[in-house]
This record gives sequence, C-alpha cells and structure tokens, in this order.
Amino acid sequence: MEHEIPSTYPDRPAARRARGGVPSEDKREGILKVAEQLFAAQGYANTTIEQIADQLGVTKPYIYYYFSGKQEIFETLSWRPTVACFSVMDFPLEDRRPAHVKVVEGLEKLVRTTLHHYPSAFFAYLEPQVYTPEYTAAQKRIANRFYDRLCALMEQARDDGMLDFKDTKVTALAACSVVGFLFYWYRPNGRLSQEQIIRELTESACRVIGLRRRKRRPSGPASRHQAKRRKAGKT
Repeated sequence: MEHEIPSTYPDRPAARRARGGVPSEDKREGILKVAEQLFAAQGYANTTIEQIADQLGVTKPYIYYYFSGKQEIFETLSWRPTVACFSVMDFPLEDRRPAHVKVVEGLEKLVRTTLHHYPSAFFAYLEPQVYTPEYTAAQKRIANRFYDRLCALMEQARDDGMLDFKDTKVTALAACSVVGFLFYWYRPNGRLSQEQIIRELTESACRVIGLRRRKRRPSGPASRHQAKRRKAGKT
C-alpha cells in the first residue's frame, strides 16, 4: 500500500521534546511568515534567529520554543510547496476522464501552485545545499512518485492518440521545467498577471508533450484494412 505524504515536514524528535508539546499553530505561522520574507530577501546564510525575533518583537527563546533553529524553519517552509506541487497528479480512482485531460490539468495546477507558494516554492532552486540529507531524501521520494504518475498518464494519453512524444521521462522533465526557471525572472508585480503567466507556461508545457487537438488516427495493418473496407463500401 502506498504511503500517504505528510502535509508538513516532520519535526525532529529532539526539538519536539525540548518544546514539550505541540505549539500554537498561529504563533508558528507568524514565525514562518516573517522568516519566509527574510530568507527571500537576503538568503539563508544571512538570516539569523535574532533577526526573525526582532521582526516579530519577541526574544530568541520564543523562536526556539516552536522550532529547533532556522534549519527547521527553512525546511518547513520548503516542504509545503513540495507537497502541494508534487501532488497535482493525484487524481481519484473514480475520475474516468481521458488521460490527456488529466495531464493538462496537472501541468496547469503545477504552475499555479508554484506561483501560489511564492517565494518559498523557489527556495529549493535557489539554495539546494541548505537541506539536510533526510529532507533531500524525502523530497526525492515525493518527486519520484509525482513523475511515476505523470509518465503513466502521458503514455496512456499517447496510446489514446492525444499526445506525441518519444522518450517519456525526458519529455516529462522538459514539460515540468517550465516552472523550474521561474525563480530567475518571476515577480508578483511584473508585466504579466499571474493568470497570464499560468496560461502561457501551461501552453508551453503542452507543446512540449505534443498535445493534439484531435485524436491521431491509428496506423498499421489494422487501420489500412479498415480504410480498404470503408473504400469498398463507397464503390
């Protein structure tokens, strides 16, 4: 049975014991919000617990009551978009829509979710060296799960005659790379609105996977035989 993906990255046991229980979510969220702004503005190395505390108007022990340190804060901020983005291909078993419809919807959700989680969704691209080996391994597992599902849908859609590509994994990686470079140029108040960017990038990803407007006619001996039968019926 497939393991469920946790919505938040697990606390370190030592830190949980030191805090003596589950903290107030509102207070944790306040810390995360300020930390996210500081990490985005000046980077991980230049951000300190003292700066986060100063921005909140609290003491450092207040921060340490809820988090073991800035490493845990950074990984907690990064895990949320990781889960959200890599879950966009999770369709219920009762969803009987064509595979290509699911692929397109998933790619659109991938772009939308990445932008929704700005700027923390970009941390993994900006500073991948920061994460612990445990976090990196967990991130890799959920990414592999995502690509397994995407590739299976793509191959089904190709068999249905609605996608045109050669190597499945390479094409999937290429299609999803449209969000991989957003951290270079995306600005919330840029020339294009968020909806325009979502539409443009989704269309670009669809071109990469070879989305067809109409179903491709089957080729081979069977289709030639059907064509002959249709022709004979007209004469």
